[in-house]
Amino acid sequence: MACRIGELVLDCRDPEVLARFWCEVLDFVELGREYAGEDYAIEIGPREGFGGPQPTIILRSGGEPGQGKSRLHIDLNPTDRDQDAELERLRALGARPADIGQTGEEQWNVLADPEGNAFCLLKARLNPL
Repeated sequence: MACRIGELVLDCRDPEVLARFWCEVLDFVELGREYAGEDYAIEIGPREGFGGPQPTIILRSGGEPGQGKSRLHIDLNPTDRDQDAELERLRALGARPADIGQTGEEQWNVLADPEGNAFCLLKARLNPL
Protein backbone atom coordinates (compact mmCIF):
# COMPACT_ATOMS: atom_id res chain seq x y z
CA MET A 1 0.00 0.00 0.00
CA ALA A 2 1.20 3.54 -0.70
CA CYS A 3 0.33 6.99 0.58
CA ARG A 4 -1.14 9.92 -1.28
CA ILE A 5 -0.87 13.62 -0.58
CA GLY A 6 -3.99 14.55 1.37
CA GLU A 7 -3.29 18.19 2.18
CA LEU A 8 -0.77 20.90 1.49
CA VAL A 9 -0.28 23.39 4.33
CA LEU A 10 0.82 26.96 3.65
CA ASP A 11 1.58 29.36 6.49
CA CYS A 12 0.59 32.87 5.48
CA ARG A 13 -0.19 36.37 6.72
CA ASP A 14 -3.76 36.54 5.39
CA PRO A 15 -5.57 33.23 4.82
CA GLU A 16 -8.67 35.06 3.55
CA VAL A 17 -6.79 36.66 0.64
CA LEU A 18 -4.97 33.49 -0.31
CA ALA A 19 -8.11 31.34 0.03
CA ARG A 20 -9.97 33.59 -2.41
CA PHE A 21 -7.02 33.61 -4.83
CA TRP A 22 -6.40 29.85 -4.82
CA CYS A 23 -10.14 29.02 -4.93
CA GLU A 24 -10.42 31.08 -8.12
CA VAL A 25 -7.22 29.63 -9.62
CA LEU A 26 -8.13 25.99 -8.90
CA ASP A 27 -11.95 26.18 -8.92
CA PHE A 28 -11.87 25.10 -5.27
CA VAL A 29 -14.28 25.98 -2.48
CA GLU A 30 -13.85 26.58 1.23
CA LEU A 31 -14.25 23.27 3.07
CA GLY A 32 -13.78 24.41 6.64
CA ARG A 33 -12.15 26.65 9.20
CA GLU A 34 -10.33 25.95 12.42
CA TYR A 35 -9.57 28.52 15.13
CA ALA A 36 -6.86 28.46 17.80
CA GLY A 37 -6.94 31.74 19.68
CA GLU A 38 -6.10 34.53 17.26
CA ASP A 39 -4.65 32.12 14.70
CA TYR A 40 -6.86 30.27 12.29
CA ALA A 41 -6.75 28.10 9.20
CA ILE A 42 -8.94 27.85 6.13
CA GLU A 43 -9.09 24.57 4.24
CA ILE A 44 -9.95 24.74 0.56
CA GLY A 45 -10.41 21.91 -1.87
CA PRO A 46 -12.39 20.42 -4.74
CA ARG A 47 -16.14 20.92 -4.79
CA GLU A 48 -16.54 17.17 -4.20
CA GLY A 49 -14.90 17.58 -0.78
CA PHE A 50 -12.25 15.56 1.00
CA GLY A 51 -10.69 12.29 -0.05
CA GLY A 52 -10.64 12.60 -3.82
CA PRO A 53 -7.59 12.47 -6.08
CA GLN A 54 -6.70 16.14 -5.46
CA PRO A 55 -5.21 17.23 -2.13
CA THR A 56 -6.80 20.02 -0.16
CA ILE A 57 -4.86 23.16 0.79
CA ILE A 58 -4.77 24.50 4.34
CA LEU A 59 -3.93 28.19 4.59
CA ARG A 60 -2.76 28.82 8.15
CA SER A 61 -2.38 32.29 9.68
CA GLY A 62 0.67 33.45 11.56
CA GLY A 63 3.24 32.67 8.91
CA GLU A 64 5.78 35.28 8.00
CA PRO A 65 7.69 34.81 4.76
CA GLY A 66 11.00 33.06 5.17
CA GLN A 67 14.24 34.23 3.68
CA GLY A 68 15.51 32.54 0.54
CA LYS A 69 13.95 30.27 -2.01
CA SER A 70 11.15 27.99 -0.87
CA ARG A 71 11.91 24.31 -1.21
CA LEU A 72 8.36 23.49 -2.33
CA HIS A 73 6.16 25.16 -4.90
CA ILE A 74 3.00 24.37 -6.84
CA ASP A 75 3.01 23.60 -10.58
CA LEU A 76 -0.26 24.22 -12.41
CA ASN A 77 -1.49 22.69 -15.67
CA PRO A 78 -4.33 24.42 -17.52
CA THR A 79 -7.25 22.06 -18.11
CA ASP A 80 -9.65 23.99 -20.34
CA ARG A 81 -7.49 26.52 -22.21
CA ASP A 82 -3.97 26.97 -23.53
CA GLN A 83 -1.07 28.28 -21.46
CA ASP A 84 -1.28 31.86 -22.78
CA ALA A 85 -5.00 32.16 -22.02
CA GLU A 86 -4.48 30.72 -18.53
CA LEU A 87 -1.58 33.10 -17.90
CA GLU A 88 -3.86 36.02 -18.74
CA ARG A 89 -6.55 34.69 -16.38
CA LEU A 90 -4.10 34.18 -13.51
CA ARG A 91 -2.67 37.68 -13.90
CA ALA A 92 -6.21 39.11 -13.81
CA LEU A 93 -6.74 37.25 -10.50
CA GLY A 94 -3.67 38.92 -8.99
CA ALA A 95 -0.75 36.66 -9.87
CA ARG A 96 2.36 38.52 -10.91
CA PRO A 97 5.58 37.52 -12.67
CA ALA A 98 8.32 36.22 -10.38
CA ASP A 99 12.03 36.06 -11.13
CA ILE A 100 13.74 33.07 -9.57
CA GLY A 101 16.65 33.05 -12.00
CA GLN A 102 14.98 31.58 -15.06
CA THR A 103 16.67 32.10 -18.45
CA GLY A 104 13.62 33.06 -20.52
CA GLU A 105 13.90 29.84 -22.53
CA GLU A 106 11.66 27.83 -20.19
CA GLN A 107 8.37 26.42 -21.41
CA TRP A 108 6.68 27.52 -18.20
CA ASN A 109 5.87 30.80 -16.50
CA VAL A 110 6.97 31.58 -12.96
CA LEU A 111 4.39 33.60 -11.04
CA ALA A 112 3.75 34.70 -7.46
CA ASP A 113 0.48 34.63 -5.52
CA PRO A 114 -0.68 37.72 -3.57
CA GLU A 115 1.77 36.96 -0.72
CA GLY A 116 4.72 36.33 -3.04
CA ASN A 117 4.72 32.51 -3.00
CA ALA A 118 6.17 31.33 -6.30
CA PHE A 119 4.34 28.83 -8.49
CA CYS A 120 4.70 27.72 -12.10
CA LEU A 121 2.22 27.62 -14.95
CA LEU A 122 3.13 24.72 -17.23
CA LYS A 123 1.82 23.91 -20.67
CA ALA A 124 -1.47 22.05 -20.70
CA ARG A 125 -1.12 18.28 -20.38
CA LEU A 126 -4.74 17.79 -21.33
CA ASN A 127 -6.19 18.87 -24.65
CA PRO A 128 -8.03 22.20 -24.23
CA LEU A 129 -11.79 21.84 -24.76
